[in-house]
Amino acid sequence: MKLRAFLLVAALYAGASHADLPTYTVMAKSGRLTPATLAVPAGVRFKIVIENAGREPIEFESLQLRKEKVLAPGARSFVVIAPLKPGEYDFFDEFHPDTSKGRIVAK
Repeated sequence: MKLRAFLLVAALYAGASHADLPTYTVMAKSGRLTPATLAVPAGVRFKIVIENAGREPIEFESLQLRKEKVLAPGARSFVVIAPLKPGEYDFFDEFHPDTSKGRIVAK
């Protein structure tokens, strides 16, 4: 019985690969994040790919979502976001907080 439960959980986890998630890209360059707004469906897990096209490091951060990712110049990485309730969720580049702000709008 334990083996059957383990195999079921493993199969479900394997089917939920990061590659299968809806994906959105945020580009950081010259102290700006683009796009500034990401529209996502509420209740759906998704991935944000972060690309640092600038010459300085960045730190993608969202206090509301409890996510942060530091990227060197030219680096690319991602964060996976759990399903969101309808609403707005802010993100920013902590190294450029006055000019690099964005928002996720879940509907």
